[in-house]
Amino acid sequence: MADTEYYDLLEVSKTASQEEIKRAFRKQAMKYHPDRNPGDKTAEQKFKQINEAYEVLKDEQKRAAYDHYGKAGVFGQGNPFGGGFDFSGGGFADIFNDIFSDFMGGGSARRSGPTSSRRGIDLRYNMNITLEEAFHGTEKEVTIPTVENCEKCHGNGTKNGEKPDICSMCHGSGKVRRQQGGFFVFETDCPMCHGQGYVVKEACPDCHGAGQVKENKKLKIKIKSGVDTNMRIRVAGEGTAGMFGGENGDLYVDIIVERHKLYERRGDDLYAIVPVSVSCAILGGKIAIPGIDGQKVEVEIPAGTQNDALIKVKGEGMHLYDSEKRGDLYVSVRVMIPHKLTAKQRELMEAFQRESEDEKCQPEIKTFFDKIKDLFN
Repeated sequence: MADTEYYDLLEVSKTASQEEIKRAFRKQAMKYHPDRNPGDKTAEQKFKQINEAYEVLKDEQKRAAYDHYGKAGVFGQGNPFGGGFDFSGGGFADIFNDIFSDFMGGGSARRSGPTSSRRGIDLRYNMNITLEEAFHGTEKEVTIPTVENCEKCHGNGTKNGEKPDICSMCHGSGKVRRQQGGFFVFETDCPMCHGQGYVVKEACPDCHGAGQVKENKKLKIKIKSGVDTNMRIRVAGEGTAGMFGGENGDLYVDIIVERHKLYERRGDDLYAIVPVSVSCAILGGKIAIPGIDGQKVEVEIPAGTQNDALIKVKGEGMHLYDSEKRGDLYVSVRVMIPHKLTAKQRELMEAFQRESEDEKCQPEIKTFFDKIKDLFN
């Protein structure tokens, strides 16, 4: 029978992925760590066993040897890969550094060297545009405060323009480690180079050793039609400059579409409240309003239109994003009652009222009382 002890210790199957093995080890290590079980020899022994299991299973080559030959395949007895495996080399501290580095930004915290390439920082910019600009699309020129590599020292920060010296304390890693509690390792920025990994002995007079200088950069940003609030546009390479040959960061432009005097936007549709006269609402007719595209939009008002009626005008809304297709326009009718009437208008209205004598001021009075009579009962 194949040896499954290491899998059993981590409580995973033989087909478990590397990510599943890593999660299982983290769970078991936190459970049995001596700092959480002071004086418990059983927990300490268990902790050593799960560390041993993880150290083998996390390595594809060692895992393959273990799967075929058991522990003998890993520790040299019949190992087809040659040689044994010695746990004394890295120790528990390195194992924990590997596992828990995920909580400190992901991946290894170690650097390849003090002057290895470093990517620039991403920048963010809020851009306000009008609804018309969102409809048509536009191009805006903006000024972005950023940093660029110093031309005098070529981004190295040194007076002679050459790469700076490696820090003698951290040997270029930018970090120093101290072990506490027997197993946990704490990393902090190197106090000599302040986490940079290098030391500038004679600073460049232009950038004062920083390797970069502040600069206001003018850019033209193209906005596609149909863009909406909270959309984000990525402009590659327009963030801060990378250091030591690293690529630039990116610029992210967050769009804010301003409120419009007439229209309210809901997705790709537009809504507008439009006043109409009493006579137009009663008899029907046509009205014209300015469209978002700059053209007049004719709206047909049916006879007998009530206040707050919603009329749909197809294809007169916003452009869909980066498309010629358009949403719809919805017109909410607001019937305007005149405050004052001329003598002739009053005469005509009184004649209209006489023709509708049974309606008076409540044309649906009978229906109204039928609806509420149960409330009085």
